[in-house]
Amino acid sequence: MKVRILGCSGAICGVGGGTTSLLVDDDILIDAGTGVGELSDAELAHIDHVFITHSHLDHTAFLPLMVDAAAEYRTQPLTVHAPQVTLDILHAHLFNNLIWPDFTVIPSAAAPAVQFAALEVGHSMSLRGRTLTALPAQHVVPAAGYAVDSGAGSLVFSGDTTTNPVFWAIVSAMPRLRHVIVETAFPDAHRATAVAAQHYCPSLLAADLHDVRFDAELLISHLKPVHAAQIMRELNTALHRFDPHRLDAGRVFEL
Repeated sequence: MKVRILGCSGAICGVGGGTTSLLVDDDILIDAGTGVGELSDAELAHIDHVFITHSHLDHTAFLPLMVDAAAEYRTQPLTVHAPQVTLDILHAHLFNNLIWPDFTVIPSAAAPAVQFAALEVGHSMSLRGRTLTALPAQHVVPAAGYAVDSGAGSLVFSGDTTTNPVFWAIVSAMPRLRHVIVETAFPDAHRATAVAAQHYCPSLLAADLHDVRFDAELLISHLKPVHAAQIMRELNTALHRFDPHRLDAGRVFEL
């Protein structure tokens, strides 16, 4: 199994600065932020499943656009997975015939371009030997993270979250764990904003990880570009035992 980072920025910031999207092999996306723009129409046509962490645009903006771009090349609907509450938000506020056509009934209700499939936190599903599990997240809208397990190794992605000890208890007990991707959007100088927006800043993440142990690479995503260097300096001081590294678009993990 390969996981390719299409985008991981906390805001758009030019070439290579797309927002969150991870490509698993050639047929699964985790989130559909502007990083999806790195894919060709042919690559988009190969994607059968999209797992959404939450409804915010930096994680969903290219979902409606990719449906339209690939529609002529596909014979089966694209399946969008998320907790039911998030699917309801996407249907009500995105695929609503106002912001974008309702592709859950286009070209017909019997043969739609998009179908929704609920995956609740704590539940897993297997797709061609790969297991995806929805993990708890704490954000200003309903949210989830995801673990992807090939059977030989696993990668965890927090999605957008703030203080979340339940998530870390699950992660620290996970077998075959190779990589943990966690967001940290703000520096500690903006801790009040991080708390209000329910994102991590370095001190909040360090508090959550104080008594946590795992043997896996810790990677930081969703940094606000203007603060990225400061955030990483603070994380490397606060979490030196984990040796955290900034996640970069284009990186490929083999599991």
